[in-house]
Amino acid sequence: MVIPANQPIGIFDSGIGGLTVAKAIADQLPQEQLIYFGDTAHLPYGDKSTQAICQYSTRISNFLLDKGCKAIIIACNTASSFAYHHLQEQFASKVPIINVIDPVIDHVAGGPAEQCVGVIGTKGTIGSDIYARKLREKSPSLDIRSLATALLAPMIEEGFVDDEISDTVIRKYLSDARLTGIQSLILACTHYPIIKSQIEKYYQGKVTVFEAASIVASAVHRQLQSLDLLNEALSEMHRFYVSDYTEFFEKTTKVFFRQSIHLEHYPIWDN
Repeated sequence: MVIPANQPIGIFDSGIGGLTVAKAIADQLPQEQLIYFGDTAHLPYGDKSTQAICQYSTRISNFLLDKGCKAIIIACNTASSFAYHHLQEQFASKVPIINVIDPVIDHVAGGPAEQCVGVIGTKGTIGSDIYARKLREKSPSLDIRSLATALLAPMIEEGFVDDEISDTVIRKYLSDARLTGIQSLILACTHYPIIKSQIEKYYQGKVTVFEAASIVASAVHRQLQSLDLLNEALSEMHRFYVSDYTEFFEKTTKVFFRQSIHLEHYPIWDN
């Protein structure tokens, strides 16, 4: 199947977190049109079953394919953990499927072999042990410390960022004994780059903080280039869809992209 290079890139997440990945892709590939779907009706994915996550991811991927997308980016760590292989089986013969975990694993595992690495994410992502397992496969000498930080994504979705409440919650999690002595920290949720500055402030420059957005954007660039799917010029505006409208999603999207946006409430589960 021949895929036109001027088709859009599809991106999805449970909510606003994937916007961090979308913005990084837009910055690195300004000639590409993006179509983003935020499944705000089901956020957060972190406490959903594998079956539910696969069902949501399949439905959204079909929506993005119907919109003519030439690639699908799973901009959610939980969906990347539980639905990536399912989506590969369903759609890889049609378009490339890119998750947000493997590029980060490759990036971190390519650093110092003898280091203590912390990983924070949703209950689903941490419970899957996917980061620790894949990091040890790549670099067996790494000391991995994982911690589920279940309140962070809902906190961010509710707009509690750069305030006393979010500082308190972040401090409570990062002071957990399981993260004592880490030299680097992986933000294993695409929501977390929104509070990266607060996390870095807590560590006062003593811990290197890795977030997926720019790393994944570079991986998308490489894969599209290898498939000769890079567009030459942006011809249409980015489009954003949500399964349940929230004012904070629209506000955050406008802040991220610094322009008026086309945000459409698309009740995908009613169709």
